Amino acid sequence: MSAPARSATGVRSPTRASIAARTLRTDRWWRPPLLTTLGLAVFVVYATVRSFVRTAYWVDEYHYLTPFYSPCVSASCVPGSTHFGVWVGELPMWIPLAFLSLPFLLGFRLTCYYYRKAYYRSIWLAPAACAVAEPHTRYTGETRLPLILQNAHRWFFYVALVVSAINTYDAILAFHGGTGGFGFGLGNVIITVNVLLLWGYTISCHSCRHAVGGRLKHFSAHPVRYRLWTWVSALNTRHMQLAWTTLGTLMLTDFYIMLVASGTITDLRFVN
Repeated sequence: MSAPARSATGVRSPTRASIAARTLRTDRWWRPPLLTTLGLAVFVVYATVRSFVRTAYWVDEYHYLTPFYSPCVSASCVPGSTHFGVWVGELPMWIPLAFLSLPFLLGFRLTCYYYRKAYYRSIWLAPAACAVAEPHTRYTGETRLPLILQNAHRWFFYVALVVSAINTYDAILAFHGGTGGFGFGLGNVIITVNVLLLWGYTISCHSCRHAVGGRLKHFSAHPVRYRLWTWVSALNTRHMQLAWTTLGTLMLTDFYIMLVASGTITDLRFVN
């Protein structure tokens, strides 16, 4: 320990100990950042590959469309998968077929308050853990490029609402088989659960909480908005769990549809 330093008032006060080590912790503090990085990396690699391969994303017999290709509105989409019509012509391979939704959904996830904490701490190591020194000497916060773009989160949230509605339409359409009658199978269960969890993640967002109840000075004068605000606030406490769960259900939904579309497995049908 260094000797106490004399302050401006003449009273001796202790100074911080000079520790050369990055940390004196003896536990495995690096495990949570490592697991977070691996989890995010698995999703990013899987989603990127599947978004560009353009194969096995549509099951015409059961109207199963993977969320990584919705909405599909180009002439490059396979017949039947263009639920909203063909808006543009053939797309080059470097443009994903779901070009209308994927960039905004990526922006919504990247600017999410929970994901910011996750990749700031695990990838950027700012900070990696409590009582662990940062490798950065300066910190400007989210006041400069590129991090100032994090403030666009609320706008990505509004687009995410529209995409969630589109995914809901896809899920409803999947209950009608190729013959036009009602059909129900394991794929419908997986798609529907994924959509419900995506809605949970979207409306549990902090921006949704602010949009519902923000800037209100008197909740008593707005009982409906206050009730909605309490519901969103309760769901907001599960935002982190929903953030991770929906990454898993997105991959599961896409992987199952890929297996059925490629003929690797057959869909387990309960009705029709």
